[in-house]
Amino acid sequence: MIKGLRTVTYPVPDLDKAKAWYSQVFGTAPYFDQPFYVGFAIGGFELGLLPDGQPGTQGSVTYWGVDGIEAEVERIVALGGSLHHPLTDVGDGIRTVELLDPFGNQIGLIDNPHFDTAKVA
Repeated sequence: MIKGLRTVTYPVPDLDKAKAWYSQVFGTAPYFDQPFYVGFAIGGFELGLLPDGQPGTQGSVTYWGVDGIEAEVERIVALGGSLHHPLTDVGDGIRTVELLDPFGNQIGLIDNPHFDTAKVA
């Protein structure tokens, strides 16, 4: 049985630079820091960085939940990220945006007033 999102991994060409950047974006240091993998605990889920990887925007997009999506976009862009797809109202009060990290990975943000954290297992 699939229980839900647990870990998202991003390939990065420079693990130290990526670790520093993601520490700033998420406001936390990694809980697991090895030359072969760096893991951050983010709101009950994991963001993993894979060294010597080839970043890209192909495939699926992972959306990280936020409140105040406009401010988060501005903050991440100020830290060196860039807008990939504009902020979009997808209906029913839910808004999404896709950014690129400085390494070329796609990062989705979602402001979803209907998301119930009590249902996260």
